[in-house]
Amino acid sequence: MAKKQFKAESKRLLDLMINSIYTHKEIFLREIISNASDAVDKLCYLSLTDDKVGMTRDDFFIKITPDKQARTITVSDNGIGMNKEDLENNLGVIAKSGSFDFKKNLEEGNDTVDIIGQFGVGFYSAFMVSSSVTVISKKYGEQQAYKWYSEGADGFTVTECERDGVGTDIIMKLKEDGEDENYSEFLEQFRIMELVKKYSDYVRYPIKMEVEDRKYIPAEKEGEEGRFETTTELKTINSMTPIWQRSRSEVSDDDAAKFYQEHFFDYEKPLRVIRVNAEGAVTYKAMLFIPAKAPYDFYTRDFKAGLQLYTSGVMIMENCAELVPEHFRFVRGIVDSQDLSLNISREMLQHNRQLKVIASNLEKRIKTELKKVMTSEPEAYEKFFKEFGLQLKYGVLKDYGQNKDLLADLMLYYSAKEKKLISLSDYVKAMPEEQKNIYFACGESVARIDALPQTEQLREKGYDILYMTDTVDEFVANTIHEFEGKELKSILSGDLGLGEEGAKEKLEKKEEESKDILAFVKETLGDKVSEVKLSDSLKSHPCCLAAKGQISFEMEKYFSALPGAAPVKAEKVLELNAEHPVFARLTEAIEKDKDKAKEYAELLYYQALLTADLPIDDTARFAELITELMK
Repeated sequence: MAKKQFKAESKRLLDLMINSIYTHKEIFLREIISNASDAVDKLCYLSLTDDKVGMTRDDFFIKITPDKQARTITVSDNGIGMNKEDLENNLGVIAKSGSFDFKKNLEEGNDTVDIIGQFGVGFYSAFMVSSSVTVISKKYGEQQAYKWYSEGADGFTVTECERDGVGTDIIMKLKEDGEDENYSEFLEQFRIMELVKKYSDYVRYPIKMEVEDRKYIPAEKEGEEGRFETTTELKTINSMTPIWQRSRSEVSDDDAAKFYQEHFFDYEKPLRVIRVNAEGAVTYKAMLFIPAKAPYDFYTRDFKAGLQLYTSGVMIMENCAELVPEHFRFVRGIVDSQDLSLNISREMLQHNRQLKVIASNLEKRIKTELKKVMTSEPEAYEKFFKEFGLQLKYGVLKDYGQNKDLLADLMLYYSAKEKKLISLSDYVKAMPEEQKNIYFACGESVARIDALPQTEQLREKGYDILYMTDTVDEFVANTIHEFEGKELKSILSGDLGLGEEGAKEKLEKKEEESKDILAFVKETLGDKVSEVKLSDSLKSHPCCLAAKGQISFEMEKYFSALPGAAPVKAEKVLELNAEHPVFARLTEAIEKDKDKAKEYAELLYYQALLTADLPIDDTARFAELITELMK
């Protein structure tokens, strides 16, 4: 029979698909198996209304036959098959799908059946690994079988042939191995089983293959040695029923947890299992897992975030990042939707409306589940937050705080009063009625923050303080800015306005009386500080440093630690305690011994640096001043 040519657009699509759409050649087997599953689906559906089919659901199967000598891999099914017209129409024009037409006809009759194929391009993935492809098919209800043959874009032939029973054989003649390509791997038993397990494990029909097995045969007589014997047995190599497709009554949380540990290689059980069975604008099922512990590479570039994406039990993508937002990237799991095409690419996924709907819904479910853990199992949530809290904080900062309202109530911080981690909501609930703000302080550790002079005034008033010890905490607090109508305010940002009635006027009067002393200290320290003033918050400490402007001390430390970063300095305000004996000694020294007074001023500055956990810029001078003080 004369060779027929593919249409011009089909030639271009074939070349584009082989070289661009699919990036991993191994998926050819997934595509061919999926087509076989479609064919079986069609005949299985017809068997429900047509007694002549003579087959039940248990009779259907898909078979894989590798032949190393012939360098072929054959995928066979006993599905509905194709006649001459089907072969020319469905395989002669790329992007024309028999599955699509079949589903359309069913929908017009108000019936539904789940057909994987939608665009008819998957079959041509066989040419990524094959020098030629032969299709032998016999359609249900017809006597004649036909053979379709092609070596690629140069065209195809269709001839009559023989086949026992209805169904289709796809025979792929593998290309010869090259310097950078190993096509022979797809003839190996273990590799085929690996690919079926990875991509097609949940196809609803048994996928069978002759599997070789070495068995030990014990000796028949005493004194003789046993021997190994190679046997071959036809085995089903897929599990067929996805665990996420089963009902809660069939799959307990323990069953789901075991699946998670095996499937995602985690030695610990997940903190939570989330099951979703959604119907409506987008129909999908999902089984998500919130891990209890962060993987060793979680905070590295090597970690691959995203959920496994399936369509009708066939995996489309192993790590679909579009399904889970960056702030919840620790969530693992599976999403299975029959509304998505098997042949969809990552570029298409990024603009897929259905996928965006699924992602939005999953984000809400994850948030809801985390809140439940926080409320019902606070100790478990605290452990979770120690593992993944930093990721949630990064989520607050990402996209200029776009997700701050979603994530703010998931934050935990150490409470100075409770001596444990609490949420912002817990803090607000425990606030005295007259308290206006949520107070926090950032530092290297709880112990360092606890020693800050600025904490004394708040403790005296009975106000709690949130201690924040991660480098990003100040940025996070400033981004959240307000929670439940209460402003987040750093106790290191200067005057908190917490003095008693009339305290402000009293302080202003005292500053006017001490203006010469303050001017002397400022002149002595020069540009080391931007201002010297009296404090209304210090109690037992003689001095402290406060940050003025947008840059805090913690921000200064953060930017200073970045390699190659331009120096960023916070404006430092030295606050003095006019009620402290040291202030009286300073005043006396200014009147009697200005050189000694200068040393006192420098010592106060260095002391303030130390209590603020800031580096001393001149350690030699500091040591010299201590020595002079001890003489």
